[in-house]
Amino acid sequence: MKRAAGRVVAAAVLGGALALTTACSGGGGGGSSTDGPKKAEQKKSAAVVSVEPANGATQVKPKGVLKVAVANGKLTTVTVTGKDGKAVPGTISADGLGWAPSENLSVSTEYKVTAQAADAAGLATTTESTFTTLTPAKGASPYDNVADGQTYGVGMIVSLNFKKSVTDKASVEKAVTFETSDGSVVKPHWFNATRVDFRPEKFWTPNTKVTVHYRLKSVETSPGVYGEVDSDQTFTVGRSRIAVADAKSHQMVVKEDGKPDATIPISAGATSPASQNTFNGTMVIMAKEGTTVMDSSTVVNHEGPDYKVEMPHALRLTPTGTYVHGKYAPGVFGHTNTSHGCIGLEDTSAKDGSPGSSAGRFYDSAMVGDVVTVQNSVGQQVRPDNGMSGWNVAWDKW
Repeated sequence: MKRAAGRVVAAAVLGGALALTTACSGGGGGGSSTDGPKKAEQKKSAAVVSVEPANGATQVKPKGVLKVAVANGKLTTVTVTGKDGKAVPGTISADGLGWAPSENLSVSTEYKVTAQAADAAGLATTTESTFTTLTPAKGASPYDNVADGQTYGVGMIVSLNFKKSVTDKASVEKAVTFETSDGSVVKPHWFNATRVDFRPEKFWTPNTKVTVHYRLKSVETSPGVYGEVDSDQTFTVGRSRIAVADAKSHQMVVKEDGKPDATIPISAGATSPASQNTFNGTMVIMAKEGTTVMDSSTVVNHEGPDYKVEMPHALRLTPTGTYVHGKYAPGVFGHTNTSHGCIGLEDTSAKDGSPGSSAGRFYDSAMVGDVVTVQNSVGQQVRPDNGMSGWNVAWDKW
């Protein structure tokens, strides 16, 4: 009985094993699951994306070269990034067939392009590419007349100069922007191929904060020449101080913040010879030079006796040699025009002048950017490119 029971148990176990084996092998005695129907192959998108410049390109210009296009489909996303991860702004065209950046790339930078597109069936494709922009061999060496953090008078004009001629003026204008605390609009005016000045329509409002954003480094200012400079400069407009010098009445009226501050006797440029006439028009103090040498050899078309003399309390108005300065000449101020084209104010005979004199007080109260307007002189109108005299250009001509 025990043996029979053992044989029954063994048979049962063996039967279970056979049943298990049959279940694992699948019905009908077929092969393993890998022998089933093959999966359908993934279909390939018909869209073909192309990128210019070619993958791996070097010495690529930062403007006008980068383009992404697609055939047999439409672009869905395009991303262009530098090593810093910052994305280059750009837009896909309305028809979905192309993409272009909306601003210049940076020089000396490696970029990665990732573009995705889909065909009519919705099948997507992705293309990646890299390239490197050129490192400029020549620079335009721009420089301006403002210093970061300084305070200037309400007549301040920002003058930007280049050591090499600019042919792409529009790109330079786009790369120089002004941020003003009072919302003043600032516009550029080109005097020649190397100089562009910037100012608002009217004199600045006192206490305005101005930030100039220069983004010229990657701008091709002329063929093969780049702007070199990316920087910000901030200055503040101080109080309003405007002087009007009348060559006929021999008086200069000074107003500060619109209120009369002083009336100062002056001696303007002599009537003859013509080289000694004072310019008419609005000029702006360019520099406070203290005691400076007035030298006839530096005057264009100088007539009359040569001279070389030191003058105290000198405030330069033009590069051509127009100043407001102190002078020791008893009896002429308020009565006679005897200067060599400058606006002379009474001072002492000492080389450095006297702080308490008319010239000394005017000098101490002055700052770069203050306005000096001359009227009723027999001289010519000051040229708008002679110093910061651009206020003589009407706004609709600026």
